[in-house]
Amino acid sequence: MADAAILALNAGSSSVKFTLFAREGDAPRAICRGEIEDVGGAGRLHVKDAAGATLTDVAAADPMRDPDGALSALLDWTDRHLGSSTLACVGHRIVHGGRDFTAPVRIDATVMSALEALCPLAPLHQPHNLAGVRAVERARPGLPQTASFDTAFHAGHAPTVARFALPRRYEAEGVRRYGFHGISYDYLSHRLAALDPALAKGRVIAAHLGNGASLCALANGKSVDTTMGFSALDGLVMGTRCGAVDPGVLLYLQDHDGLDSKGVSDLLYKQSGLLGVSGLSADVRDLLASDKPEAKEALDLFAFRAARETAALTATLAGLDGLIFSAGIGENAAAVRAAICERLSWLGLTLDPTLNAKGGEARISTPDSRVAVWIVPTDEEAIIVRDALALLG
Repeated sequence: MADAAILALNAGSSSVKFTLFAREGDAPRAICRGEIEDVGGAGRLHVKDAAGATLTDVAAADPMRDPDGALSALLDWTDRHLGSSTLACVGHRIVHGGRDFTAPVRIDATVMSALEALCPLAPLHQPHNLAGVRAVERARPGLPQTASFDTAFHAGHAPTVARFALPRRYEAEGVRRYGFHGISYDYLSHRLAALDPALAKGRVIAAHLGNGASLCALANGKSVDTTMGFSALDGLVMGTRCGAVDPGVLLYLQDHDGLDSKGVSDLLYKQSGLLGVSGLSADVRDLLASDKPEAKEALDLFAFRAARETAALTATLAGLDGLIFSAGIGENAAAVRAAICERLSWLGLTLDPTLNAKGGEARISTPDSRVAVWIVPTDEEAIIVRDALALLG
């Protein structure tokens, strides 16, 4: 075991995902990965080693009623697993960095105050991310903590890309298109450079398709446009989020349905997307297995919107050389990949059905396809630990 380790955390509302890395110079090695489920309830800790073998899968001895209990239990388990080695740092995924945080940072009281002020911009994510930071500080006072931001990868967008057509005073207040899933896109950009260096230097669209979904236009590995904007609601159809919607619909919901801002927020974040259209489930696996027409309609809408937004980003890039599928749906749902690519065949994109069905990290387009299509599993924790090591020095 290495002399020191780094824990990469992604704290959500009811779960904490994590990866423990051995610090080995500039090439950290993943020791184990896991998740604490049902935070706020009984709590259950699952951990697997780097080869996928189960290290632990147990219910908590005491209910994990809050992030403090969950993180304390995880840190205790980490200490036992590390033995004589020590935990050097905890790195966190923080969804929103606003205008000011465009690179990873060491977390201190001043940083925390600034990040808490951004909670209204990412109400489903930011408060839980920061609760994880506070829980670690209470459990291990003085342990270094770092933040990697989902918005930072998109910080270099041109003003035309980032700007809304609103009075300029709102832009001065920070109302602009930020983009999200940047930690994932950072990883995918670097991984593609290793898999296909020539393609990585070209015009590529990465599709992070999970319960939250977005696209990112990459030019020579740098983000130049993306489908999410001011919030994580914009762009594609998602599990329970609506994606892009006519602002007039929001006025209608308020004026005719009498919804207040909380009601609108709940509808758009939690009741819409695949769940809202299908009336069945937010899970693509459930929809693919269903014979109900509403399930097919939801999947058709998902594919249609993903293809349409891919075409829009192709305009930003002035052409397209490659398409990457990643995240839960992108990596695992062959039928969804096929439906999206079929709608993009006019670009000269052709899938190999056998390779698409097989899945795994691979190029899945035919040799003569004018657009190379890849599946590349994402690894956000690898970027979080890279950032942490750079900040620790």
